[in-house]
Amino acid sequence: MQSKATSSRQYIDELPEDRKEVIQKLRQTILKNLPKGFKEEMSYGMLGYVVPHSLYPDGYHCDTSLPLPFMHLASQKNFVAVYHMGVYSDKKLLDWFVAEFPKHCKRKLNMGKSCIRLKYVDDVPYELIGELSSKISVEEWINMYENAIKNR
Repeated sequence: MQSKATSSRQYIDELPEDRKEVIQKLRQTILKNLPKGFKEEMSYGMLGYVVPHSLYPDGYHCDTSLPLPFMHLASQKNFVAVYHMGVYSDKKLLDWFVAEFPKHCKRKLNMGKSCIRLKYVDDVPYELIGELSSKISVEEWINMYENAIKNR
């Protein structure tokens, strides 16, 4: 569900009541832990955490007018989603996250390639999402991205 919101405040204000608190808390957790250089902005109708053009002028290869995406946070129809390109791109990071998840959440991990689906708002592993947010610097993400693009 893509939002037409133009700011994080507007995005959160438009959420159903049962999602506002969890999205706000996840947003604050991500912002608190995200390495310096990433920027929050609305991206693809979600809260996005990107490498701005000021740090990576080439932008995203699919549309160079867009900054390089890294993470997104969204309220979907049946779950809250945390999209993290690092777990998609780095097997060691994925393995770490999969191993850590049961230590932080009583429910089974529901995950796609980069999408962590949090269906139960009463069982969100905030601390783990914060730690995941901190694991890759802007420089590391740019290097991972460029290596992946060059090897295609």
